[in-house]
Amino acid sequence: MKVVIYCQHVLGVGHFFRTLEIARAMNFCEAILVTGGGNINVKFSSHIRHVSLPGLLMDSNFNGLHSVNPQKKVEDVKLARKKLLLDLIKKEQPDIFFIELYPFGRRAFRFELIPVLDFITQNHQIKCKVVCSLRDILVEKTDTAKYERRVIDALNKYFDAVLVHSDPELIRLDSTFSRVGKIKIPVVYTGFVTPVPDPEKVQVFRQNTRLDKNGTLIVASAGGGNVGAPLLKSVIQAYQQLPENKNIMLNVYTGPYMDKEDRAELHSFSSTRIKVEEFTNDFVSLLGAADLSVSMAGYNTCMNIVAASVPAIVWPFGQNREQRARAEKIAQFIPMTILEDEDLAILAFTAILKKYLGMQNKEFKAGLNIQGAFNTAKWIRSI
Repeated sequence: MKVVIYCQHVLGVGHFFRTLEIARAMNFCEAILVTGGGNINVKFSSHIRHVSLPGLLMDSNFNGLHSVNPQKKVEDVKLARKKLLLDLIKKEQPDIFFIELYPFGRRAFRFELIPVLDFITQNHQIKCKVVCSLRDILVEKTDTAKYERRVIDALNKYFDAVLVHSDPELIRLDSTFSRVGKIKIPVVYTGFVTPVPDPEKVQVFRQNTRLDKNGTLIVASAGGGNVGAPLLKSVIQAYQQLPENKNIMLNVYTGPYMDKEDRAELHSFSSTRIKVEEFTNDFVSLLGAADLSVSMAGYNTCMNIVAASVPAIVWPFGQNREQRARAEKIAQFIPMTILEDEDLAILAFTAILKKYLGMQNKEFKAGLNIQGAFNTAKWIRSI
């Protein structure tokens, strides 16, 4: 079996890593992972072939696409990408074309997706099924009725199934998409997608902190880093208000896309008690070793928190409701504080931090289905 997996990340890295986790689970087939955002340095499993389209990204206000290579015009990049993707499908003739988010999002990439979908629909001899891979909560739209009609038309015309990476006991698709009943193809809930901590790596991470068994490790992260600098600066400032204690460590992860000036400022706080890095290759195991996570509230980070059973403080991205809605749901199951913007002030944040440092037992079980990658691969194999 051959599966072409399309994933376009435009701001952070969450969409990429969720899709990569699913691709890793498809170890029974040849998986061709097509990406088109900024470069991310990761190691791919042997069954995954990575095809990188010329990069396109958006700024944090979603004002429009820009080329990762500033020397290339957006329209020229679009033409090149359109040809590369269509040629790939024609050459590989996959059994499955697995598309992350579209048509629920990524409308700006219709220029390359519609030609491929038309080709598949009009050329029945290749017998390729088209599957939408969808996270739990959708971003709100200004004209909901028009948006939902457009999505339904595309699903019913081009797609064979929608796989929703959520536990329906927590979040159902109809909570942010009112016309689920008009979708004529199967809508399948897979459970949430996340890796789980590796016990050996958890132990190594813990040993590397040089904390004793009663020590406290705080992990502060900002996903891709585009919009998380204010949170990380606040974490460090609040941490510095705590009594100097070698038994409390702070690890800060800026993300690969953080502004250079913000990254440099954060690195300037590095000390024996504060470790600042760009990235870690096994974030979920790092959280498994931590006593507290401080982060944005994106899908991947929230699910990593659940998988690692670590208490959390989260600051939802304010540009849309998606992160806050998810955090409010998850906070019913785990120890999680949701920050308001005013909570980033030093005194407020310090008080919240002290509250969590007083927790003696971080062990808990959320009881949510986090087998989404396995269940997605199982479903793909079954068809």
